[in-house]
Amino acid sequence: MSDSALTVRLAPSVGDFDAAEWNALGGERNPFVSHEFLSAMEDSGSVGEGTGWDPAPIVVTDTQGRLRAALPSYAKGHSQGEYVFDHSWADAWHRAGGRYYPKLQIAAPFTPASGPRLLLSDPALAGHLLKGAETVCQQNGLSSAHATFIEEEQVALFENAGWLIRNDIQFHWLNRNYERFDDFLAELASRKRKNLRKERAAAQEGLRIERLCGDDIKPHHWDAFWIFYQDTGARKWGTPYLARAAFDLLGERMGEKIVLILAFDRDEPVAGALNFIGRDALYGRYWGCTRDIRFLHFELCYYQAIDIAIELGLPRVEAGAQGGHKLARGYEPVKTWSAHWIADPGFRAAVADFLKREREGVASDQLFLGDRTPFRKADGS
Repeated sequence: MSDSALTVRLAPSVGDFDAAEWNALGGERNPFVSHEFLSAMEDSGSVGEGTGWDPAPIVVTDTQGRLRAALPSYAKGHSQGEYVFDHSWADAWHRAGGRYYPKLQIAAPFTPASGPRLLLSDPALAGHLLKGAETVCQQNGLSSAHATFIEEEQVALFENAGWLIRNDIQFHWLNRNYERFDDFLAELASRKRKNLRKERAAAQEGLRIERLCGDDIKPHHWDAFWIFYQDTGARKWGTPYLARAAFDLLGERMGEKIVLILAFDRDEPVAGALNFIGRDALYGRYWGCTRDIRFLHFELCYYQAIDIAIELGLPRVEAGAQGGHKLARGYEPVKTWSAHWIADPGFRAAVADFLKREREGVASDQLFLGDRTPFRKADGS
């Protein structure tokens, strides 16, 4: 199709588009760029007026108005809820007399999980989207555009367009065709294997753990989880990002892609963890508790997730940002990717120099951490 038959435009919301048409571009395999997830963020008020996340999807349509490509993007007035930290860039640009905010953020809101950021019916349309993002920044005086947690297969598309590439590290559990949890344990060093078994036994003692999916998740389950989520959010980032209504909408619109794990002391829910099912990964997102029970965090967030991934035949578990404690639980260091377009040439050069030095440190950290996984070494230790 010729370029003259295509229109690149800025739209007011993801909710303005047909769900099936949007999902055909990538939302069918990754839950966090699905129409259901992104529209739930909009309709619940988790993004939009007053949040600093103003929906600004950039789309490519053809002459019949059909959606051919899309960027899930937002005009951001701050750097919260992104998990790829650019606060030092903002400070440096402000000290130089510039205005860093607003900026354009290409992301799944509040979600440090890798996935497609260029939603494409044809890879040839990537350039149209990225040029569109750059034009939006230039026409509206935005300092920069940032695409975070890009799946590795799309990194080259950003790099070929001249965007700066950044690396970081997360801890993912990798499924090596295990049939049950004990198969995974068998690959660990003896002491580590014993530790994990002890942790699971201690965490489960006296509790009932339930996994709920789809229509089995009732409003009272979301009520309990909301309390857990608020507690964790208040401790970690002050104000929880998601509105209460977001959980109801997520349950209604994509409940079959959700696994809610709850721990009960008799009939009282005391902790929970929320997971999303993708085509090739289980994504652990939120956790919380009302009672401090030793090892329960590890059980609900890491070991139960491994069990589910094995049962569903999923290749990996992505358990969220940060958390070196995941290493001892069999989660391995892997690279994550982001891409950045900076409008000012001088500022761009400074960021490029910073990223070059940062990449060397990230590579060194990955090697260091990779040598410290709990798996048995070649000598059997």
